[in-house]
Amino acid sequence: MLRERMPFHFIKLRKIWYIISILVIIPGIISLFSQGLNLGIDFVGGSLLDLKFHQPVAVEQVRGVLGKFGLEGASIQRSGETDFLLRTRELSEDESVQVIQALDQELGGVTVQRSERVGPMIGRELIRNAFLALGVASILMVVYIAWRFEFKQGIAAIIALLHDVLVVTGIFSIFQIEVDSAFVAAILTIIGYSINDTIVIFDRIRENMLNKKKGQLLEDIINASLWQTMARSINTVLTVLFVLVALLLLGGTTIHNMVLALLIGITSGVYSSICNASPIWFDLKRMENPGKPKTAKA
Repeated sequence: MLRERMPFHFIKLRKIWYIISILVIIPGIISLFSQGLNLGIDFVGGSLLDLKFHQPVAVEQVRGVLGKFGLEGASIQRSGETDFLLRTRELSEDESVQVIQALDQELGGVTVQRSERVGPMIGRELIRNAFLALGVASILMVVYIAWRFEFKQGIAAIIALLHDVLVVTGIFSIFQIEVDSAFVAAILTIIGYSINDTIVIFDRIRENMLNKKKGQLLEDIINASLWQTMARSINTVLTVLFVLVALLLLGGTTIHNMVLALLIGITSGVYSSICNASPIWFDLKRMENPGKPKTAKA
């Protein structure tokens, strides 16, 4: 039963999966070291204005008005013909009022839908809390997987999760897409999704190991388990991706970057769960008895 409907052997092709992952991750790592992330006002401090104009206006018109206040370098995101999201250096209350009044008078009226100001101290606290959340989540997952399965599977799962985080942050760094507090929430969501898929696969591997045939190799059991859970993994990720694509197209600018991060991360997550986590665990198991064929042990 374990040999049915398996077009290729995942474990025997594991070096190919590793090479694909490395080719995707390395450009992102180079970008992270060379230009870093485009941190939003949540991290570096600044002001955010969510405006709705009473008539259609062009981005150049808005930038022209901002230029009178030395804000020509502000980030301007447009949603539709009248909705704009402006991110600027930190503005005082008086400066913010003056900017809004100028936009209102010169561009035919404007309604302020949201006005926020974030200081650099809050930004540093967000960065610290983001790293703390990622660290705590990783430790708890290793502990759980070590208790539920075995320690080496926990290490393999964390390596696969690190792959997903590097893919998302690398792409955001390469294209200098703005990173804000919602990005941290997206990363934690990606980790949760990816680890769930990995645990389902590990659980099937354990079931097959308990019912193994005499002399059956561990690599064959892992490969069979991956194929047996393949339909579940693909169907689950597709249902999530359909929703994310709809949100990306119709959700507006305020959640655009978060949805994009989720779209990239969940796609990477299903790949790493299938092509990285179990093969890495297999290689870790091989190190127990190097040079010997690895047979399954319950």
